[in-house]
Amino acid sequence: MIVGNGEVGEGQAGIIDAADFVIRFNDCRSYGEGGSRTDAVAVCNTGRPAKAMLCSPEWRAHPGVVVAREIWSVRDPEKFAAMRAPLAVSHPDLDDFCDDYTDEFSAFCADTGKTHIVIDKSVHASVDASLSAFATAPYVVPSSGMIVIAEVLNKFVDAEVMLAGFGHVGWEWHPFAAERQLVDSYVAAGRLTRLSGKILVSSF
Repeated sequence: MIVGNGEVGEGQAGIIDAADFVIRFNDCRSYGEGGSRTDAVAVCNTGRPAKAMLCSPEWRAHPGVVVAREIWSVRDPEKFAAMRAPLAVSHPDLDDFCDDYTDEFSAFCADTGKTHIVIDKSVHASVDASLSAFATAPYVVPSSGMIVIAEVLNKFVDAEVMLAGFGHVGWEWHPFAAERQLVDSYVAAGRLTRLSGKILVSSF
């Protein structure tokens, strides 16, 4: 079960908590109304979101973060280091976007007995390639949700994978329209199931 930070439908918490493996994102906004089981927290390990989480006692003490056995860093440090110079030209306002906090998340995991997983840049590349099949406006990076979906489909090939709290709406430099189409194609192919068919608003 991959639970985004968007709205989770009423009555779905029990379904989420009954899953064998539950992944939430960043500050675990889905925790509570979207159930409490949390096996992994996928984090943006670069830029402002990473710094905000690591500097926040509230994040470190969040029950979802505390119970999670794994922290997944969605941004390969090598990939984002290579992006720094081009972004300085195309998006100078994103001057701290590639600041890397992977080592700090590793230290946090070491201190709290969690496993730290860094999603390889090859997953990011495969998502970019898959998105190219759709009419994408210029974008900076795929969303964390899309990266995690690709990682899960690669990692748990025979698993039944369900999504909740995904609306494919949020930061302007994620290709959300194309991501919705890509996820819909996975649903049509039987690789994914949406826990709710409603159009939800997500932001992570």
